[in-house]
Amino acid sequence: MKFLKLLIITGVLLSSCSTVFEDDFREQEISLEQVVSKYDLWYVDYHKTIGTGDIPFVSRAFTLSFLNGILYANNNIADIGFTGNGLGIDVGSYNTFSGVLETIHDLDGSNDFEVTVTSLNEIRLYNYRQNVTYFLIGYQTNTFDYDRLFYENIEYFLQEYDAWEKILTAGGVVNPFDDENYLRFTPESITTFYSSQDNFGTQVDYVNWSYVGGYEVYDVLGFQNLKILTLNYDGGDVEEFELSVVNDGKIRLYNLASEATYDFEGRGYIQYLKGDTPKKSREATVRNSDRKRTKVRRQTKKRRESLK
Repeated sequence: MKFLKLLIITGVLLSSCSTVFEDDFREQEISLEQVVSKYDLWYVDYHKTIGTGDIPFVSRAFTLSFLNGILYANNNIADIGFTGNGLGIDVGSYNTFSGVLETIHDLDGSNDFEVTVTSLNEIRLYNYRQNVTYFLIGYQTNTFDYDRLFYENIEYFLQEYDAWEKILTAGGVVNPFDDENYLRFTPESITTFYSSQDNFGTQVDYVNWSYVGGYEVYDVLGFQNLKILTLNYDGGDVEEFELSVVNDGKIRLYNLASEATYDFEGRGYIQYLKGDTPKKSREATVRNSDRKRTKVRRQTKKRRESLK
């Protein structure tokens, strides 16, 4: 096993994002294999990505794992923590014998990365051919921050079902959104939604998507596990909700105008495997999809003071 002298930036951790004081440096001889296999999961903090290029299997993944020469990835948010005992699916292999992280993805082929350790649980992967740098944060499976994953990537979670069917309406005053029984957020962009007033129980393939518009998700000042979702219908109507995740198949929308609460359950789960072609593992629905992550820069709103 070849040993490397890797730069270790040490200091006081300021946040879960591994911000550090870069005033204490030391060099350690440590094998690259020890570095990449130290944590069960490496969360791909895609929003910090630098460079002009792209490595598809990295930009598709929410987490990567390196274990005994096998490369694993979680390409879905729903069911994360369960698929592959938390590691995701086997997408290829890797080796570290040359002092460089060499990955052989089943579809994307070979890619080499220079690895820099930037904090106690963060590494930086640089691919010189594509001129792209990715930042990975390490976790063990029993300490992984699943809530953070869902809320930081909420737009992609919304895309992982062909439709969201309303299963509960509670409280509030009567309003037009009461009639909206299905929502759909499509993967060709993170700004397009569809809605339908079709009857409950309609098969997803036969839902008539009568309404379309743009949507935007906002961070909420002071709240990590809450978002604001705005639906801007092409006809001019605007609906604004507090959005929270109940579990990996259910979301809750609280209408800020009517004070009504709606629960929506996912229908037609789309499992993203090694490439761009999705696998429908829960319902026999068909959608031509091609998804990879892009940087999401959200605006921030204050939660309304009248709300609890």
